Amino acid sequence: MSIEIDHLGIAVRTLGEALQFYGDLLGMTLGQRETIESERVNVVMLPAGTQPDSPRIELLEATGPESVIAKFIEKHGPGLHHIALRVDDLQGAAERLRSRGARLLNQPSSGAGGHVYVFVHPASTGGVLLELIQK
Repeated sequence: MSIEIDHLGIAVRTLGEALQFYGDLLGMTLGQRETIESERVNVVMLPAGTQPDSPRIELLEATGPESVIAKFIEKHGPGLHHIALRVDDLQGAAERLRSRGARLLNQPSSGAGGHVYVFVHPASTGGVLLELIQK
């Protein structure tokens, strides 16, 4: 099975503030920007490479206090929220993890950029929220 880094998800208080650093100061190019209503989050993707499938930085801004991102920031402050990995067979990976006792937080769902994903609870990964994305 081939596994690649897709993106690093970073919870931010505001996209405007975060883009001042990542875009203006660091010089990263603004990529895809969208709102994911089901997740209650605004997302901006920043390519971290020159190839179309290069890893990205995903900036996550809550759209309201009920958002998972708002709750994360309230508890932990802004910062690294999750690591996303691309896998060849998401359904197979999810079934394998579940059968071996890993705690999955959702059924495969469509998210930012139309990617299908599942989240694996940090208790199953040694403390890191892990997102698996179908290649």
